[in-house]
Amino acid sequence: MPELAGVQHVALTVTDAVRSADWYAEVLGLRIVGRFEEGGGDRYKIILTDRAARILVGVVEHRGAPPERFDERRPGLDHLAFAVNGRAELDAWAAHLDALGVPYSPVAPATLDPRNTVLVFRDPDHIQLEFFAVPAEK
Repeated sequence: MPELAGVQHVALTVTDAVRSADWYAEVLGLRIVGRFEEGGGDRYKIILTDRAARILVGVVEHRGAPPERFDERRPGLDHLAFAVNGRAELDAWAAHLDALGVPYSPVAPATLDPRNTVLVFRDPDHIQLEFFAVPAEK
């Protein structure tokens, strides 16, 4: 079985990204390192980090989303990405998912940095999960 290399990042769906980012900064000591608006203003993301602890957290506000639970566009977990050691390991995970009959997306460049590659799949409750590969630095 392929190995996991860690958790690459966690993105949490929240009702107010600014309020949540301020809370994470105050309560956990995370530092805001980026803000992104996507989907024509439908989504607003704030990225926080503790570089020493190697923690990266995104808070995601899906504007206009209904209040029901169990959907990544609402309060709760947006997705969870597991770090893997390079493209070969990502391909090994794809083969492993194939062997188990687990549906997944094709390996593709990551949205914010196309040098990285990602494979997306979902758990039985439809929570989005990812294997995320960052190329080795030269």
